[in-house]
Amino acid sequence: MAKSLTLFASGRLWAPLIVLAASLAWTPAPLAADPPVNPVYTFGIVPQQSATELARTWGPVLNALQAKSGLTLRFATAPDIPTFEQRLAAGEYDFAYMNPYHYTVFHQRPGYAVFAKEKDRLLKGIVVIRKDAPFAQLADLAGETLIFPAPAAFAATVLVRAALSQQGIAITPKFVASHDSVYLSVAKGLYPAGGGVTRTFESLDPAVRDALRILWTTEGYTPHAIAAHPRIPAAVVERLRDAMLGLDGDPEVQAALEGIRFKGIAAARDADYDDVRALRIDLLDTLAE
Repeated sequence: MAKSLTLFASGRLWAPLIVLAASLAWTPAPLAADPPVNPVYTFGIVPQQSATELARTWGPVLNALQAKSGLTLRFATAPDIPTFEQRLAAGEYDFAYMNPYHYTVFHQRPGYAVFAKEKDRLLKGIVVIRKDAPFAQLADLAGETLIFPAPAAFAATVLVRAALSQQGIAITPKFVASHDSVYLSVAKGLYPAGGGVTRTFESLDPAVRDALRILWTTEGYTPHAIAAHPRIPAAVVERLRDAMLGLDGDPEVQAALEGIRFKGIAAARDADYDDVRALRIDLLDTLAE
């Protein structure tokens, strides 16, 4: 390499190379890319139901929010609740609709911050059985195999199993993909009972719902959180929150909200979830580390 440089230095190419070298030395570094003019924000929905059903029911709501906020929102979910939890832990969703226990965990890390929740409803877990089943009370389920959506499904699993444990009712838990999987399996007689929540039960196909009855209901807690990842600018969160709070009064939007069994959307703050924190649930602590 040194010989090559000497040859160039003694020849006619030296001067042009000085100019070229100087120009390269003074070429400014490329500017950082400007943020996209119309960024797309992912809106993750906890997979209580199939992805197809969630897209069908949440799609009109997201369309209404886009129209009111001017933001571009992309529907997202996961194949099952544990995968959804992993994606929350990784911060994959810009906005997310998550159960209240999920919120208390993923508020710690990666820092999701609640700004809205379902209006005028407390979250209640339920135990469903076939309409023709002989069970009359929780104690009648002793020794049975019960199905649940996922280990950390707050109302459908955690609250129901806690009540069973407190009452000394031993059961064998089995976990399936979603709330709908629970309801369908019980309706078909594959399992004697399962855990769910009132909102998803009300959303069932009438043919399935009519084959079931609610055996028992938990106490009510603050409902699912609608939260933003900390990377989302406060002004963007405010635009979406204002759009959500402004959905009332529009007949078309009300029809969309009824599709997800919401009466409306209300503002929410972190302290609203202290009732869930007071339960000291630690199932997902490792995901928040």
